[in-house]
Amino acid sequence: MARIIHQQEPQKYNEALAKALVEISELQAPEWVELVKSGTSRERIPADPDFWYKRTASILRQLYLNGVVGVGKLRTRYGGKKNRGGRRSKFFKSSGKLIRVILQKCEEAGLVEKVDKLQHGRRLTEKGRNYLDSIKVKHENTNLTKKEETTEEKSTEVIEEKE
Repeated sequence: MARIIHQQEPQKYNEALAKALVEISELQAPEWVELVKSGTSRERIPADPDFWYKRTASILRQLYLNGVVGVGKLRTRYGGKKNRGGRRSKFFKSSGKLIRVILQKCEEAGLVEKVDKLQHGRRLTEKGRNYLDSIKVKHENTNLTKKEETTEEKSTEVIEEKE
């Protein structure tokens, strides 16, 4: 089912998807997004200017991987522990309005549809699945080249010592 997405690194895939979502006119961020926290467990508003698109990309990826997902499950997924001062930390769910608006805008774009038959929630449409499959991540093999360089340096040092 999720063969293509599983082959790519989640963080790099979400960043590439977020860059691609900027081009869709129906997924423009509302004005109030810059003024609200992403949940009660957060102390401040998100500092990232592309937070809306990154959260949208993450939600679409969750829909791709899990099939039918509701707002409640996504609230739990994006929730976190709240620092309550001298008391113990406690888990709080994230904001439901933010997730709901993202899903509604994805419905307008035709990427997501509501399901009310056997399960309740939302799932990707065929158009949405094809769109997510079309996103490709460029793999950078910087770690491999560093390892290769160090082995080449060692091999040249060994050759020079033998001579």
